Order: sequence, then C-alpha cells, then structure tokens
Amino acid sequence: MLEPAYQADVVVVGAGVAGLAAAHRLISAGVTTAVLEAAPYVGGRMSTEKVDGFRLDRIGQLLNTSYPQLALSPGLDALVLRPFAPGVLLHSDGRHLRAGAPAHGGSARSALHVVRALASAPRPAVPRPSSLARASLPRLSVPRPTAAPFPDGPPPGRRGIGTPLRLRSALGRIAATPVERLLARPELTARQALAARGLPARTVDGFLRPLLAALLCDPDLTTSSRVADLALHSFVSGRLCLPEGGAEVLPELLARTLPPGTVHTGVRATSVSTTSVTTAEHGEIRCRAVLVATDAHAAAELLPGLRVPDFHPVTVVHHTTDEPPRTGGHLLLDADRGGPVAHTAVVSQVDPSRAPAGRALVSSTVLGVPPADVDTAVRDHLSRLYATSTARWETLAVHRTAEAVPAMRPPHDLRRPVRLLAGLYVCGDHRDTSTVQGALHSAHRAAAAILGDLGAGRPMHRADPAATAPSAAA
Repeated sequence: MLEPAYQADVVVVGAGVAGLAAAHRLISAGVTTAVLEAAPYVGGRMSTEKVDGFRLDRIGQLLNTSYPQLALSPGLDALVLRPFAPGVLLHSDGRHLRAGAPAHGGSARSALHVVRALASAPRPAVPRPSSLARASLPRLSVPRPTAAPFPDGPPPGRRGIGTPLRLRSALGRIAATPVERLLARPELTARQALAARGLPARTVDGFLRPLLAALLCDPDLTTSSRVADLALHSFVSGRLCLPEGGAEVLPELLARTLPPGTVHTGVRATSVSTTSVTTAEHGEIRCRAVLVATDAHAAAELLPGLRVPDFHPVTVVHHTTDEPPRTGGHLLLDADRGGPVAHTAVVSQVDPSRAPAGRALVSSTVLGVPPADVDTAVRDHLSRLYATSTARWETLAVHRTAEAVPAMRPPHDLRRPVRLLAGLYVCGDHRDTSTVQGALHSAHRAAAAILGDLGAGRPMHRADPAATAPSAAA
C-alpha cells in the first residue's frame, strides 16, 4: 500500500502505455518515480478479456512492425509481434482480391516490392528525431511465417491482383519521401486529399479508402491528410501485426519490468499541483514533478483548460468456429461497404495463442456508431465477406468503446505540448498521433522535458506551487 507520506521525484498519474513508458525512462535516468492507477489493473484501453481460453482485445488497434517506439521503449524487449500476411485482402464485387502482395502464381511488381527496395534507405520516423533509425527494429521478435499464404491453394472465388501502376507509384513515393516533407504538405482531410491527388476513383474507393479507414479507425476519413500520409508511410514500410497474447501484453510487459513497488493500482488522483498529487485513498503525495498520463477526459478533469478531442467509436465482435474460413492470415477489408464490418481477420491464424486448440477466433471491427443489433448485422456481413455460413459461429463477446480513438481532424498538431508548467506535464495518445506509437512517443517527449527541468539546475516551480491550470490552448 502507498503510504500518505510517500515522496518521489516524479508521480505519474495513469498506468497506460504512455505513463508506464515514461516511468521507465525516468527510472533509468535515476529519477525516483511512482505510478498511480485508479483501475485495479494497468493498460487502460489496451485490455484483453479472457473467455474460455480465448484472448479477446477490446479495441483491437492494429500495430505495425515499422513503429520505432515499439523497439526503442525500455521494457518492451520481450514483446513478440505476430505479423499478418503481406498486403491485405479486399472484398469487392463478391471476390477476394489481394493487394500489396504479388499476384498468386504471377510476377507482378507490387507495392510491397517497392517498399522492400526502399527499406534500406534512411527513413526518419515521426514525430521523433531522424536518428531513431530502422536499424533498431531487430530488438523486436517478429516470427517468420512457416507456411504458404494459402496452404491448400487459393480459396474459391479469390484471386490476386498486381497493384496498379499509378497506385504502386503513389505508395512508392510515400515510402521514399522523408517524413518532414510529408508533414509540410498542405493539410486537408484525408478524404479531400485522396480526391485531389489524381488517382482513379476505383483505386481510391477499392483500396486506399478501406485501408485508411482501418488504419485510422475513421470511416469517413475526416482525419488530417498529414496523419493519413504517415499511416500509409508506416503501412508500406512495415507489416501490420498483433502483439502475441493480446493487447494487454504490451502494458503488462512495461509494468512487469519496472522496479517492484513502482506501480500502485486502485489509487485515484483527485487533484494535482506542481509539487503534489492528492488521492482519494492516501491523501497527499509530495513530489518534485507530476506527469498526467491518463486518457484525455480524465486529464482535463485534473488539468482544467486542457483540450479534449472528439473520439471515434469502435466496436469489436469476436466469434469462434471449428471450421475457420481460409484467409491465409490476411486482414480482410470490405471495399464495397456492404455492411457494418470495416475489417475482419481469423486472428488465431495470425496469433495462435489467442484461441484454444481446435478452435478459431474471428475478430471483426465496426467503425462509427454500430447498428442496434450489431451481432446479427455483423454475422450477415461476415457470411458474405467469407463466403460461408456463420449460423453455427458462437459469439464470444461484443466490445463497444464509445471513446476508443482520439480524432485527428485538421489542423492536427502532432506535437501538442507535454510541458504545461515547470513541474507539471501531460502525455498520451491525445498529445501525438492516436496510436500506440503516438502514446509511446508522447511519453518519450514528456520524460525528456522532465529530465531537462530536473537537471537544469534552476527552480522547478513557480512562486505559487498550487498553480495547476494550463492555458486553454494546451
């Protein structure tokens, strides 16, 4: 139990991935740190439900092997990423088309080939210094596929397609463009930018729109075009993947590798200042600096005036069957928008640890406001997407998260301030990009700001240590 008189250099409020990653960086620099979490567990929205041997993610955000902070964040050395098969499957006009990978049995030069040719070129990661190079990525364990994409031959009605030349060229240019130049482009919504770039409507509607909707959790593509370009840059520079064992593994790894006694769950912060945190359970905890690493709404309650973004709702529906559809470990997108499902996958083919032996786990994501009878609507849609009956599929869980992903509409500041006052800081995916990469990078920025202030040899606090309110523009 955390004693009322406990003192630390820094108190971190919130034990999501941002708060835990920041604590790692602070402790590794010799700064005593305590992490307070109101919930009885760490991880925040990155949680996984266990049902009868299945591991079911509540939000199911997609990761990418190209995310530098997954490799550079202390505590994640043991993280294992399970990649989807290269490219994606697109459901269009009743057929499955493979995009971003060579045609089945053919030799078409695809976008993935363009990416591989460019993978060794210097690729500054954003929003971070260009010195964080791709060379650090081997620290992650990314198992190689041990079987062909379609071990029993291509499924009926499916065929691969080579990426059209203009799309190949566009993706290749994004992969080769320094991130700083991508961020210097005029900022529109992603939908407006796609319409303005001269690509055929079939390419936009049949590939880029469903892909970006999945990557951004934004079905209407209202996200900043700069963020969309970053998402495409990440897609063509790496592989979509899942953390082995479920989303909760990432925050649990971060928490487990902190010194014992660092993380205190079931402790709710009620107010903060530059020199203390007041809790409902243990009174005041004195410190030299406070880092608020909660979700945006909780942060704004502690820091009046902090900007709270809009959010994209996400619903994930999990089914199990003993006769899984054959997808070869691909992510399946619906280019036709023929139902509520934006993307779906037999995730147990990607990460076998998520389902017991002899059963398959099919996880499907609905973006935006779900229909009233979401399970029935999803089942009907999946029967068309997978060209198989779903009548015998068992529903394991329906996870609805109204505030799943912070919206990033233009103008979107990729580097929202993390230092509000000397002694008072904030981090999270609402300060960066609305991804795990963004949360981890905001933690890096916040820890760097704290260490800079602590080591600057100047007074940490204002004359009035109770001043806590950031400016309304924060």
